[in-house]
Amino acid sequence: MNRNQKLFSSRYRQIIGVILILTIVLGVRLFVVTILQHDRWSAEASDQNTKVITTSAPRGSIYDRNGKLLAGNKQVFTVNFNASSLTTEEINTSSLDLINTLIKNGDKYTDNFPIKISKSGKFYYTYKQKTAKWLRKQGFPEDLTAKEAFSRLCSKYGLDNSDSARFSSMETLQDKYGLDPPISVRRMKYTYDIELENFLGKFAFTEDQIKEGVSAKDCFKQLRKDYSVDKKLSDKEARKIFVVRNEIATNGFTRYQPIKIASGICEKTIAFIEESGIKGAEIASESKRYYPNRSTACHILGYMGAISESEAGYYVDELGYSSTDLVGKDGVEAAMEEKLHGKAGMRKIQVNSSGEYVKTLDESQAEKGSDIYLTIDLGLQKVTESALRDAINRSQHSRSGAAVAIEVKTGDVLSMASYPTYDPNIFAEGISEKAWESVQMENPRDSFSPAPLYNNATRTAVQPGSTFKPVTATAALEKGLSPHLLINDKGYIEYGGRTYGCSSWNDWGGNHGTEDLEWGIGNSCNYYFYCIATGKDWGTGASLGYNISVDDMLNMAEKYGLGSETGIEIGESVVEAPSQENKTANYAAGVRDYLYNNAHKFFPKKIADDYDKLVENLKTISGWIKQNPSYEDLIDLLDKNTDVKKDQLATVASRVKFDYFIQAQWGVGDQFNISIGQGDNAYTPLQMANYVATIGNGGVRNQVSIVGGVEGEGSTVKKRPVNLGLKDGTIEEVVKGMKRVCTSGTLAGVFGSFPFEVAGKTGTAENQSIRQPKNEVAYVKSHLSSINSMAHTSVTWEQVRRQMKKMMEREPERFDTEDNTVDEALIKASNYRITQGMINSGKGSYDYFAWTIAMAPADDPKIAVAVMLVEGGYSSNAAPVAKEIIAKYMEAYDEDQIAVYKIDQNGTNRMQ
Repeated sequence: MNRNQKLFSSRYRQIIGVILILTIVLGVRLFVVTILQHDRWSAEASDQNTKVITTSAPRGSIYDRNGKLLAGNKQVFTVNFNASSLTTEEINTSSLDLINTLIKNGDKYTDNFPIKISKSGKFYYTYKQKTAKWLRKQGFPEDLTAKEAFSRLCSKYGLDNSDSARFSSMETLQDKYGLDPPISVRRMKYTYDIELENFLGKFAFTEDQIKEGVSAKDCFKQLRKDYSVDKKLSDKEARKIFVVRNEIATNGFTRYQPIKIASGICEKTIAFIEESGIKGAEIASESKRYYPNRSTACHILGYMGAISESEAGYYVDELGYSSTDLVGKDGVEAAMEEKLHGKAGMRKIQVNSSGEYVKTLDESQAEKGSDIYLTIDLGLQKVTESALRDAINRSQHSRSGAAVAIEVKTGDVLSMASYPTYDPNIFAEGISEKAWESVQMENPRDSFSPAPLYNNATRTAVQPGSTFKPVTATAALEKGLSPHLLINDKGYIEYGGRTYGCSSWNDWGGNHGTEDLEWGIGNSCNYYFYCIATGKDWGTGASLGYNISVDDMLNMAEKYGLGSETGIEIGESVVEAPSQENKTANYAAGVRDYLYNNAHKFFPKKIADDYDKLVENLKTISGWIKQNPSYEDLIDLLDKNTDVKKDQLATVASRVKFDYFIQAQWGVGDQFNISIGQGDNAYTPLQMANYVATIGNGGVRNQVSIVGGVEGEGSTVKKRPVNLGLKDGTIEEVVKGMKRVCTSGTLAGVFGSFPFEVAGKTGTAENQSIRQPKNEVAYVKSHLSSINSMAHTSVTWEQVRRQMKKMMEREPERFDTEDNTVDEALIKASNYRITQGMINSGKGSYDYFAWTIAMAPADDPKIAVAVMLVEGGYSSNAAPVAKEIIAKYMEAYDEDQIAVYKIDQNGTNRMQ
């Protein structure tokens, strides 16, 4: 054998050896996969062609204390479309037939296709219009980026717009201010722009095409081509096809899942689809949230909405919700969301390689959420709402208000009304743009403007007026006041250059004569309360035998639960109680405002025109308020540490010292104001109702609750009641005065002829804020002539407009909207002869806020009521609401038959 033959033979054996080794390896691997790992690979292969469909669980129902339905679910018929196994031509034909059928029968259908065609034949994206509309509504230029718009919103509401704080700032905008900016703070893009990108992406447009921009017309033409739409069909007919196609595309690769096209369809549509056999169209049923009493108790129940971007981490990632689920957004729906939600059902199916349904492999039923039982009485709730609405309609200026009734012995809410109202049914299937717009605040620039979504009962805190006087009386009695001590009403007290008068003196120059505590409360005599709140008879100068301070009154208010959370399950607001620190901060802000509005008078032009340097000066000056230097020292400080003009040092020092620094300290004037419910103390109607209930409960304060219990869990467990620890007889003396109000005072005309005795108090509270117009630009433009007349100027609107444009271009962060710029533009255009006070002079102020609190029967109270009318005028306007509530309660629940709800261990609502 020659050398070549040997070499060939050797290589041949090597190749054969390699083949044998590979064959052995392959055989071993095949044995492992097919025999040893058979179960594993069989399961994975099965997973490749099995899918899971979730079915939403019916939401738990909400009932009143007597088992009457407040929120439930109703079955509605839907028409679904299943594109599985249909050809392109069949999908097009069925889609067109289906939409035409729905239109013909007057049924609403899902139309999320974002390309519309105008009457003139122009194609446009709805996304772009929505962004522009939102920017216009905020008063922002339409060319702002999402980051710029978010920055301006944060600046407007005093929020941090840094990267680390943007999520919390967005939540504050949504929760506190009721705003829902269409901005993704995670990507810092308009959500509408993101939706447009997603829309183009699901129809196979490339990233490069999306970045370059695809016009609505080009997109529509491409879709007609891609889906082989009949050329004979008009664009409007083709669009009907794309309405369905868009929903199919949204489903992605899950063609086995039917898509919902319409909900709540009529019987005619049902019959037609079932008989005609439109390919792919299926009739199904689903549960829909339903509020049978429409707007009744809407602020208690709340409403439903889609899971927002900021909520997704909690609901979807932590709790396992579907991203398409609706969740409670407010009220009980939100507070009890996890109890109401239920457990989704699962359906495991097999699909083929095209994603089409083959068969069902396994199925588990959805579990309904738990039912919730509230403490309110539906009948009493309806009376409360109608009485409140009627009182507001009768009032000259009031357009909003609230009323709350609480069960004295338990702290349970019997009824709670806020006006204006809304129908939560409009949100039952999610929040549409139109529905959301319909419930927004009429004037966002006016903090007391009617806002249907806002619960005035739990969130609107205002001065209580004379309804606060029982607190002052309690504090004085605890300090040593004798209820029988007689004080002669002199009509008014002069103090600190100001007159503090009684209502009789202010109205007609009279007085109430000699009074003890009972008649002091009964006549609501300010003079009497000025005396007992300071421990001094201001007519004689004699001491009343005890020392009392502002803090004593405020501490007693806190004991009654005023200015504190009540413990109610739904959202509530609390305004910080008055304090020396808060008063100082408010007066410091007043110093800055005063100097800012007069900057060109007090500072050189180069400082007044330099915003940053001006603010630095203002902060320096207002920062001395706690130090409160003498007038001479203040002049020296201003001269050495600020840019105030030399010839204005004395003027600035005088104004700042005597109008702000001195007034910022707690003083006798604060005791006068707070004693009669004025000043900085502000409370919600809910807090006021619980304060009255605490008086009626002998000085024992209960936690307020509106949830009676949960199905399967029993009654709500509350915190232990708080005993105020008052002296024997204190409450009795206060109640005696409140009874006098109803027999001889301001409530005598309302409760004087009642078949049982009532104890109550009225209050007429002042709010000295300036009412801001909805559109500042329109206001200035319409009042320009009168403003010029006051200032002896002749500024034209064109001058103001040019100045406004210049300021917004130079400092867009500071002057972000025309409404926020026009006042300063006018002042500057007048060469600072026009002042802010002149501009505000035509805006007007608020009417009085009307309060009534009451409890009945007076000697053994069962119900406590608080009523507040925003700009309701005199307190007598609120009293009829309290009367109707108490009358209805005593009629329904007389002493022989008090309805008491009880939820047994199985969660069943039973009556005893």
